[in-house]
Amino acid sequence: MTKKIDDWHDDVPDNNANEEDDEIIWVSKSEIKRDAEALKDLGAEMVDLGNNSLDKLPLDEDLRAAINLAQKIKKEGRRRQMQLIGKMLRSRDVEPIQTALDKLKNRHNQQVSLFHKLEMLRDRLVEEGDDVIPSVLVLYPEADRQQLRALIRNAQKEKATNKPPKSYRQIFQYLRELAEGQD
Repeated sequence: MTKKIDDWHDDVPDNNANEEDDEIIWVSKSEIKRDAEALKDLGAEMVDLGNNSLDKLPLDEDLRAAINLAQKIKKEGRRRQMQLIGKMLRSRDVEPIQTALDKLKNRHNQQVSLFHKLEMLRDRLVEEGDDVIPSVLVLYPEADRQQLRALIRNAQKEKATNKPPKSYRQIFQYLRELAEGQD
C-alpha cells in the first residue's frame, strides 16, 4: 500500500484557515506603558477635583476611597497612591468616567466664557453709559433699567474719584444674576 504524494497533501491539516480565525493583536510594550501613564494622569486629574465634582463621576467605592486617601497624603506616599489608582483604573471601564470628567471641564469652560462676556458688557456699560442699556434689555428682558442706570452712574463717579469699584462689581453681580436666571 503506497501513497502518492497527492494523497499525503490531503492528510495535512490546513493551517492557514486557523491562523485567519485566531488573529492575535500584538501590542507593543511602549503602547502598554503609554496607556498606563494615561490612566495614571486620569487618576491625578480626579485627585485634584473637589468632593462635589467627584460625586458627579461614576466611581465605585474602592476607587473613591483610594482617591480620598490620595487627597490627604503628601510627597512619596501620594505618588505611590497615584500608582495604585492607575492600577485600579486598568481593571475598570474608564470610558464613563472620562465622559463625565469631560462634561465637568466643558461646564467650567462655558462658565468662564460667560463671565468674560459679562465683564465686557459691564465695561461697555460703564464706558458708554445709557446707550448700552437697550442692548442689555434685549439680552435680559427682566432687567431693571433704573437699577442699571443707578449702578452705572455710581460706577462712573467711583472711577472719576478713584474710589474702590463697589458699584462696578455690583453691575457684574447683577448681570450674572440675570444670566443665571435665564438658564
